[in-house]
Amino acid sequence: MLASEVFHRNFEVNSLGHLEIGGCDLVKLARSFGTPLYVLDEKMIRTNCRVYLEALEKVYPDSEVVYAGKAFLTQAMCCLAYQEGLGLDVVSGGELYTALEAGFPAERIYFHGNNKSRAELTMALRHGVGQIVVDNLM
Repeated sequence: MLASEVFHRNFEVNSLGHLEIGGCDLVKLARSFGTPLYVLDEKMIRTNCRVYLEALEKVYPDSEVVYAGKAFLTQAMCCLAYQEGLGLDVVSGGELYTALEAGFPAERIYFHGNNKSRAELTMALRHGVGQIVVDNLM
């Protein structure tokens, strides 16, 4: 698939010549909320989650798709990832806090990355985080 085909599948230019994402006119959104502004297409994100899950299930049925919170993490994104059946990778106490506040099940969280403080590790253990990934003793 050509890059232009992907663009036209995910974005539209409306009759006013304005770019739209998920059916929302970006010029109108910018006027209402100012810029910079993050605009995400929930339908497209959910579709992509399902594509990954289905593709992996076919080849590796005992695997898990895990969303990397460092890409973009809000409580809404945590809820979306959970609703779509994904695990969640977090790399800081702040990301872990966001996930827990969103109600993401701790046992489906991977606490990843180096240089964790004692407080962050204690928080992860206290909440029953499913996996703590350790890459170094120092």
